[in-house]
Amino acid sequence: MKTVEVTKAKSFLQEYTKDAKKGPVVVTEEGRPIAVLVSIRNADLETVSLSNNPRFLALIERSRARRQSEGGISAEEMRQRLRKT
Repeated sequence: MKTVEVTKAKSFLQEYTKDAKKGPVVVTEEGRPIAVLVSIRNADLETVSLSNNPRFLALIERSRARRQSEGGISAEEMRQRLRKT
């Protein structure tokens, strides 16, 4: 993993995006991490946006908790229900 100080990163973004294909590039400010540059191969803008959206992540967590407490249906049962409509 590469680390770069934010004051030095400004003029070398193109270089760091190439480095991010090999592994995360951590951007620091006064030695403290403030951001990370990672490769997002096989992802689109919507996926990246949702994966960092607190409201969406909270919705997913609520859904998982509900499924855990109340149970759910199998993928096969869902397919059968959809065929009936």
